[in-house]
Amino acid sequence: MTDAVLATHGLSRSFGALRATNEVSIDLRPGEIHAIIGPNGAGKSTLIAQICGGLAPDAGRVEFLGRDVTGWDVAARARAGLARTFQVSALATEDSVLQNVLLGALGAGGSPWRFLRPALSDRDLRDRAEAALTRVGLQDQAALRVSELSHGQRRQLEVAVALTLSPRAFVMDEPMAGLGAEGSAQLTAFLDGLRAEAPILLVEHDMDAVFALADRITVLVYGRIIETGTVDEIRASPAVRDAYLGGAA
Repeated sequence: MTDAVLATHGLSRSFGALRATNEVSIDLRPGEIHAIIGPNGAGKSTLIAQICGGLAPDAGRVEFLGRDVTGWDVAARARAGLARTFQVSALATEDSVLQNVLLGALGAGGSPWRFLRPALSDRDLRDRAEAALTRVGLQDQAALRVSELSHGQRRQLEVAVALTLSPRAFVMDEPMAGLGAEGSAQLTAFLDGLRAEAPILLVEHDMDAVFALADRITVLVYGRIIETGTVDEIRASPAVRDAYLGGAA
């Protein structure tokens, strides 16, 4: 795992008698999409929270770009280039698309939100925000309120916000959630190209998207890894079929 951009080593976290993650060790390598799948209650959200700094592990550590970041908070990891998108949108829906991207850029720099108005006239910040919007195809929607966007466009906007971090890795929590077949196909195509910019750790229930995108898949069940492998290896695994995939394999 010497070439890993992001790695966990023996991450464990309990809530009372519940072992939400149990000695989870995974890695994310340059240029790849590594998908994390598993049934509801498998510990995926707890794992992502530990990786991104929102939840401290009881044991184990997180490494990012070769550094131990286990004690770093969410903002510090974001400033280092660990970009996250959320299962439930964290966008400011009554602000404009451009303002949301500027907020992301300011937050990554540790600036208080009260400086948003002067940031609107900061050419460098605006250039970075507008470049991110162009990258995801939302340049023509910059002046719209987020509440006017479609669900799929909001997912694109979350990626634009993440791009302002100059990310070294993405952590994406169910980006396909709520999308129809067409929206999911469009986002799948976009993410397929995005991996060249930074590798993606992808938590996703849409197995069509996972099988289309993933270089490797890790399967969590009851907080523990039961299998890691390629798409073909995961499809062929009796343990994974019994625990999760069933007919989807």
